[in-house]
Amino acid sequence: MKILILKPSSLGDVIHALPVLRLLRLEFPQARVDWWILRGLMPLLEGDPDIHRLIPFDRKDWGKPRHWPAVGRLVRQLRSERYDWVLDLQGLARSALFGRACGGSRFVGVRDWRELAPMLHGESVPRPAPRAHAVDWQRALLAHLGVPLRTGWEWIPSRTAAAGQLVRDVPELSRDRWIGLQPGARWDNKRWPVPCFVDLVGRLSRSHPGHRIVLFGGPEDRSLGQAVAQADPARCLDLTGRISLPGMIEAMRRVDLLVTNDTGPMHVAAALGKPVVALFGPTDPSRTGPYGQVEAALRAPQPPPCAPCLKAFCRHSEPLACLHGITPAQVASAVSARLVLP
Repeated sequence: MKILILKPSSLGDVIHALPVLRLLRLEFPQARVDWWILRGLMPLLEGDPDIHRLIPFDRKDWGKPRHWPAVGRLVRQLRSERYDWVLDLQGLARSALFGRACGGSRFVGVRDWRELAPMLHGESVPRPAPRAHAVDWQRALLAHLGVPLRTGWEWIPSRTAAAGQLVRDVPELSRDRWIGLQPGARWDNKRWPVPCFVDLVGRLSRSHPGHRIVLFGGPEDRSLGQAVAQADPARCLDLTGRISLPGMIEAMRRVDLLVTNDTGPMHVAAALGKPVVALFGPTDPSRTGPYGQVEAALRAPQPPPCAPCLKAFCRHSEPLACLHGITPAQVASAVSARLVLP
């Protein structure tokens, strides 16, 4: 049995797709499973025991004619693999075109008509309900294929090397108790304001003196992390831009709770079973919130009628009212309600 999974990006989307990998491995323990993934996200899955091969996707190269011969060679090589199943979990035009070009006995994808991808699929699976979570949509694809939806698997197995490196680089993570904050997000209008995070740090320091605060984010979030950490430098540990993607996952295992915007690390925390307080404005938590704890998503008490707009740019007369209406007091209260104390 040979299976090719097409789920190149983003971080949260790849996390959503991991149950498909785990359930396929349980059903077909001898299968060869390959995964087409954005090169920058390869560290997330490198060394995963359930994956035979990672196939890097270089998004920028697809638009440059000088790289097209290399793309063609890759497609020919993948066609020669004669996959039994090609699974398009992205459901967009690019993944559908790539999957169609790679061949395969069955080409099955999620039915998303935004870019007409289902026209290229051999079979497509609709969302179980209009507001069904992305994880449940992909589980529906497995059910369509007759794969049992078993339990008893680990969403993100621990990485021994990454965990050891984290202990060496950030030893205090092993000593203290932590509440995590994720102040960044890919869209600017999914970012709760920095002054609100600063206010929250003060509230958490007073209400939970037994916990320190660790800040997560990539290199692009360094300025956000520095600004929030200045609220209480002695209690805050700023890891923005300091650790690798596998290191972030292992560090996330050390927190007791994460306060986060709607972004990739939110899905990592949910997959690890960590309590999450998720801040939502323009996006819909029922579809892409922290899986298994969507009720933990906070919305403004009186959001504008346009929310959730699912747009990357706000055009409301009161900019970002849907997100800025969430108060630090509201978030601090949610943290106290969800934080499990020793």
